[in-house]
Amino acid sequence: MKTIKLLAGLALAAATNLALALDIQPYAAETLAAKQKAGEAVALHFHADWCPTCRAQEKVFNSWKGDASVPGTLLIVNYDKERELKRQLGVRTQSTVIAYKGGKETGRLAGETDQAALRAVLASAK
Repeated sequence: MKTIKLLAGLALAAATNLALALDIQPYAAETLAAKQKAGEAVALHFHADWCPTCRAQEKVFNSWKGDASVPGTLLIVNYDKERELKRQLGVRTQSTVIAYKGGKETGRLAGETDQAALRAVLASAK
């Protein structure tokens, strides 16, 4: 019986950590609005498929999927198509990452591929 309780506890802990781990999704205005309204950590990654820096950032972000030490949601914004959003947020270059805690911007960087810097900008929204 103790073994079953221990296994159930471990499964619950794993599920809880996975729920709090980095979630990567395509950008949708509705998702951003819902995350901000809920006061959650959310970040935008202005990504262009043709951009080598964006691809390097993407590899770093993908390596953190399921990592509970990097909680929140990362929304991948198509840099070439979301012109109005770029204008509204003052984004002038692909590979820009903007982090929010609720509706408040907590961090921003562009052109950075260093794992520590990328982790720090996402962590600013905790």
